[in-house]
Amino acid sequence: MIRPELINPKSIVIVGASNNVQKPGGKILKNILDHKYKGQIYIVNPNSSEVQGFKSYQKVDDLPDQIDLAILAIPAHLCPDTVEILALQKGIKAFIIISAGFSEESNEGAKLEKRIVDTINSVGGSLIGPNCTGVFNTNYAGIFTTPLPEINPQGCDFITASGATGVFIVDLSMTRGLPFSSIYSVGNSAQLGVEDILEYMDETFDPDKSSKVKLLYMENVKKPQKLLKHAQSLISKGCRIAAIKAGYSEAGSRAAASHTGAMITPDIGVDALFKKAGIVRCYGRDELVTVASIFMHKELIGNQLAIITHAGGPAVMLTDALSHSEIEIPPIKGEKAQELLSYLFPGSSVNNPIDFLATGTAEQLGIIIDYCEKEFDNIDGMVVIFGSPGLFPIFDVYNVLHEKMLTCKKPIYPILPCSINVADEVNDFISKGHVRFPDEVLFAKGLISVYNTPKPQLHIKLPEIDKNTIRHIIDMSDNGFLAPHLVSQLLDAAGIPRAKEKVVTNENEIDIALKEIQYPLVMKVVGPIHKTDVGGVVLNVKNKEQLLKEFHRLMHIKDATGVLLQPMLTGTELFIGGKKEGEFGHIVTAGLGGIFVEVLKDIQIALSPVSLEEALNMIKNLKGYKIIKGVRGSEGVDEQIFANIIQRVSALLITAPEISEMDINPLLGTGSNIVAVDARINIQKN
Repeated sequence: MIRPELINPKSIVIVGASNNVQKPGGKILKNILDHKYKGQIYIVNPNSSEVQGFKSYQKVDDLPDQIDLAILAIPAHLCPDTVEILALQKGIKAFIIISAGFSEESNEGAKLEKRIVDTINSVGGSLIGPNCTGVFNTNYAGIFTTPLPEINPQGCDFITASGATGVFIVDLSMTRGLPFSSIYSVGNSAQLGVEDILEYMDETFDPDKSSKVKLLYMENVKKPQKLLKHAQSLISKGCRIAAIKAGYSEAGSRAAASHTGAMITPDIGVDALFKKAGIVRCYGRDELVTVASIFMHKELIGNQLAIITHAGGPAVMLTDALSHSEIEIPPIKGEKAQELLSYLFPGSSVNNPIDFLATGTAEQLGIIIDYCEKEFDNIDGMVVIFGSPGLFPIFDVYNVLHEKMLTCKKPIYPILPCSINVADEVNDFISKGHVRFPDEVLFAKGLISVYNTPKPQLHIKLPEIDKNTIRHIIDMSDNGFLAPHLVSQLLDAAGIPRAKEKVVTNENEIDIALKEIQYPLVMKVVGPIHKTDVGGVVLNVKNKEQLLKEFHRLMHIKDATGVLLQPMLTGTELFIGGKKEGEFGHIVTAGLGGIFVEVLKDIQIALSPVSLEEALNMIKNLKGYKIIKGVRGSEGVDEQIFANIIQRVSALLITAPEISEMDINPLLGTGSNIVAVDARINIQKN
């Protein structure tokens, strides 16, 4: 719970404030004063009678009652007793503890931290920290770090798990002109974490006053469903969110009984969550700041850009960087193009990129932008690349850019690559409320990430399935891999088409099975999990003599309980899987089967429930998508039917959350005929 006193305190006590502004307690007080805090300030420092012009209380017992917010900058071992006095005796319900030495250091520190949280919870209070840098918003600067940006209610809301990383991100942002509305450094997140702050921003969102850009730096996703819910809600309200989740590599490997289990790591769960939520995932500070800067511009509606430049090289590099994406640099031709060319110096080009040469003027830039805005219907947005060799000032160019960015409906992205030659001009441009991009390739990567992140779908309709039968099978089954006949029943109940099959344990059952299943056959041992590894799969069995010989061999494999017979089918091998990844829920995977999943790991993922649009995008984003479309005269696979089966797997996982892992590998597809040939389902009931 986030109390209003944490967000907008009318009075603040700083315990551990100092005259030394090189110490956290001294710097927090200085920052609060420098940012013109309007409320009452109290100081506790047993070694000073006055701190930075304020009376200092010797101990917290002497403070008046009903102060709104307490900021603690004292040794960790002193914090629990101090919090008890402030919360239980003085009525304080909002706390920021910047002190370190808690759960991040030792078990003893974790005990101190728990005691603090228990005390604050007992009074219905709010805690940021410990081990954090503080809170900075439009009401107060309760943070000990610098630099601090000029506060702007329409700037970015930034929530960071790491105080130091937060400083580096803010520092970089300020060089680009990226404004901030708030900064929350949550540290150990002993009570309130990144997800809780985002929840508060969602629940208090005001479309007229609240920032519409949210930035997150996370080292753990402790509450994935809360993050999903409130990120989706904020984005549906018009916000845009970008996040770094650090620690995405996984040292070593872990045993898994299915392809899906082996391929889905916790970080893939984060990927699926962010994609589902509509969060643009970033992998470094520069990328996060670049994406945030793109968010601060008008949204690109469409995928066709004009590149306007006076320098050919950067335009070529930008075009190259965008060439492998769906963002296009369309040619500009025709009568209007020739008309535009007449306003430019000889040697200029308007084909796109529009190059108006190193001698191009501010007036020409304005004309080019006007044509792209009003005359060229195949242009959805503009990138302006303009630096300087340092021969003369270019205030007039940046002034034109400033005016056009205010008046044009299409977004204009300014790439201003010079930081020294035109430092004054760049600073003047930023001072007018603009954000600049220093590098065209970084900008391209950020724009591609933004463009490729889908908006969240809040209402997903799944196919109808036989939920009663599914629940009956799950409820009656024990933990572990289900027997083949139960797997078949689950697939039937979910409406997933499958190949005919019979499990046989003796020669009499083989004779009965052959009345329904014709040669050629596939034989698979029942019992061992990894059939291929133990020689448990036989293809293209054409007669009974071969069938009986292989049957006896298969039955002698360790742990064999029977042999499954299926008709020998052909088609494109497909794959669908699912895995439960802790609090993230089920992750659905899909791709091409066989070598594509086993070796190349060409899969796409989505967090269940999976919409039809998501399923179709999973298919289209596969590296082997052309195989599904059909290549060199071969018949492809019906994407709508494949997507429908992906959705049915998602519906099965939702109906049976006890499924820990499942594979359908392969599905064989030819045109509209797609059938499951082999499937494994593992259930784990808690």
